[in-house]
Amino acid sequence: MTSRSTSKKPVGVIGAGSFGSAIANILAQNVEVLLYARDSEVIKKIAETREHRGKKLHTNITPTGDLSYIANTCDIIFPIVPSSSFRQMMQQLSPYLHPYHILIHGTKGLDLSLPKGQGLRDMKVLERDQVKTMSEVIMDESVVVRVGCLAGPNLAKEMSANQPAATVVASHFEEVIREGGNLLRSDLFQVYGNKDLIGIELAGVLKNVIAIASGALSGLGLGENAKGLLISRGMVEMIHLGQAMGGNVQAFLGLAGIGDLVTTCNSTLSRNYTVGYRLAKGDSLEQIIQTMDEVAEGVNTVQIAKKFADTYKIRIPIAEAIYSILFEDLTVEKALQILMKYPFNVDIDFL
Repeated sequence: MTSRSTSKKPVGVIGAGSFGSAIANILAQNVEVLLYARDSEVIKKIAETREHRGKKLHTNITPTGDLSYIANTCDIIFPIVPSSSFRQMMQQLSPYLHPYHILIHGTKGLDLSLPKGQGLRDMKVLERDQVKTMSEVIMDESVVVRVGCLAGPNLAKEMSANQPAATVVASHFEEVIREGGNLLRSDLFQVYGNKDLIGIELAGVLKNVIAIASGALSGLGLGENAKGLLISRGMVEMIHLGQAMGGNVQAFLGLAGIGDLVTTCNSTLSRNYTVGYRLAKGDSLEQIIQTMDEVAEGVNTVQIAKKFADTYKIRIPIAEAIYSILFEDLTVEKALQILMKYPFNVDIDFL
């Protein structure tokens, strides 16, 4: 498949949240960027002040509320919107997309396709084809073939502060990995490639559940031994679920897996960690959601993970405990007692 030259064209970023804005700033060091925001007030403020969410935006960034303009101007687009609105965004963008476009998303969540009028709790079983990663949503909703994703230890606040970081660009297409790397790489931002698109997506998604658990441990005042136990056992759960959903073990052992897991489980900057911390301090899920300015994807992911694991008989005790804390009034203290008595006897059982 031939591609039109992408070297001189602007690049699009859809979503002006903290991560979308951080990626736009990194891209803007190498290329002109069109940054899409839904809110006209946000667009106006960015244009006038060159600031967003208290952070400076690069002069190469132009805000816009016009998806057709982005699609017609840019061959490469980075959609970075919450998973709950990702499919709807793709349906709005899709009429303007062509097979020559490259889409590299940065959303760490899952999309559910359920029968009309049914919620997750109504489902007796949850089949794999009802759970979509964002790359699968892109291919469901558009004619785009060359799809990729960004994943890794990418805390937006650190990236915005120009601290060293790295990401993985995953795609089945070498060209997507190459173009993504060329656009994003800088003195302070390293880019690695990976061909296991689904595995890398799932690593980024599933680690958010373990990050909630890590925040809860910190909220209880527990130490590093407990966190080491959580991270290593959490990785085992991520791999079992990831394999069942079509990813390879290797994706979970690199930057987007263990790298992102360790970072998020140790960071007060992480939204998912914050959810767990506040739960342990006695806040309800409702209180937490109402006072957070951005979505913690792990809250949605843990519901899907539990239903999927129940369907396919996969053991994920940490994720199940987090589910019970969030949705079944189990206390964090009681969940910890249950997990410490869980009958494990094999350390590594996925190799």
